[in-house]
Amino acid sequence: MRIDPNISLVYSTDKGRIDTPVKQEEVPVGDGIVRIHKDSKGRKGKGVSVIKGLGLEAKELKTLAQKLKKQCGCGGTVKDFTIEVQTDNREQIKTLLEKMNYTVKLAGG
Repeated sequence: MRIDPNISLVYSTDKGRIDTPVKQEEVPVGDGIVRIHKDSKGRKGKGVSVIKGLGLEAKELKTLAQKLKKQCGCGGTVKDFTIEVQTDNREQIKTLLEKMNYTVKLAGG
C-alpha cells in the first residue's frame, strides 16, 4: 500500500491528538525605510499600493493595515510581511505613515 505524502495523521486511538509544532516565520529586517510600491499585475488593471519594509510582526502588521484601510476608505490585506491597500493614492498612505514616525519613500512608477 502506498502512503500519500499530502496526508498527515490528525488523530490516533493509540495516543490521542497529535500536535505538530507551529513554525513561526522570521520577521524580515529592512534598512529602516518603508517603501510604497504601486502594483497592478494579476488584478485586471486595478492598482494597489504595496507597503514593504515595516519590520513588524504579523499581529502588529494586521492592526496597522486596519488603521490604514480605515483612513483611506478602502480594502486591503497582509501577505508575506507586506501590506496591500487597494488604492492608488500613495501620497495619502505616505502622510499617514509619516505621522506614525516612519521614514517613507515612494518606490516604483
